Amino acid sequence: MKKNLMLIINPAAGRGGYKQNLGEALNVLDRGGYRTTLFFTSGPGEATEFAGEYGEKYDVVACVGGDGTLSEVIGGIMKLKNPPKLGYIPMGTANDVATTLALPKNDTVGAANRIVKGQPHPYDVGGFGDDRYFAYIAAFGAFTDVSYATPQNQKKILGHLAYILQGAMQLPKIESYKTRVEYDDGVIEGNLIYGSLSNSTSVAGIVKLREEMVALGDGISELVLVKDPGSVEGIGEILASVISHRFDSDKLIILHTRKAKFSFEKPVAWTRDGEDGGKHTNIELCNYPRPIEFIF
Repeated sequence: MKKNLMLIINPAAGRGGYKQNLGEALNVLDRGGYRTTLFFTSGPGEATEFAGEYGEKYDVVACVGGDGTLSEVIGGIMKLKNPPKLGYIPMGTANDVATTLALPKNDTVGAANRIVKGQPHPYDVGGFGDDRYFAYIAAFGAFTDVSYATPQNQKKILGHLAYILQGAMQLPKIESYKTRVEYDDGVIEGNLIYGSLSNSTSVAGIVKLREEMVALGDGISELVLVKDPGSVEGIGEILASVISHRFDSDKLIILHTRKAKFSFEKPVAWTRDGEDGGKHTNIELCNYPRPIEFIF
């Protein structure tokens, strides 16, 4: 007897690349034992609505799209008493979650095969405030608005290069924020240019944390803080330290924690999984340990 699979498709993701080989991907799912129902989103938030309203009727809820689409689907699943398993067909630009899970990117057939042949794994989900979630990262500060500030037409034409160009434009105007961070083992105060809580080895498709630093279902998230270096040259040194995997800058702090509360003197803009997370003076983040099973 076939299992029921809900496939939520974001037609705007990955320059509309879902159209290529979608029929073959659906055939792979069918031959793999899934009866698939398609849902197409037409705007922000619809993937959450679809997953939250219909998800319990399916054995697996999967999505075709980028990290933002996946984040929305997880937000819907987290509202369910009996959450289905989660599948992912990555069709975005940065694809940080796909990089972390070693899933085929912009390859509908390959990713469909992984849903059929993969195994469900417990997966931690991030909590953002009282009622919102994130799949792999919530962050503020330097470069964090690059994803949603990059015009959609540039993403379609230039792909990942659009992010790099947008980030380079921000170097001269990076701000620092007087911040208090309360986490499991203590408190850190200082002027920060960046802060995040994450569960991923890849950030923005460029920065890679070492695999031994991250476990996806251990109930622990990675807290990354970057102190103000005082100059553009100092920012370059920090980026070089991270990109080269040395992580040896005295301005860089990487810790492990279950929760973190950030407090600022004025509202600060945040992102959730590369999407606009709003401005906050105080925000509490946490790790929800293993609430869903992710097939990969």
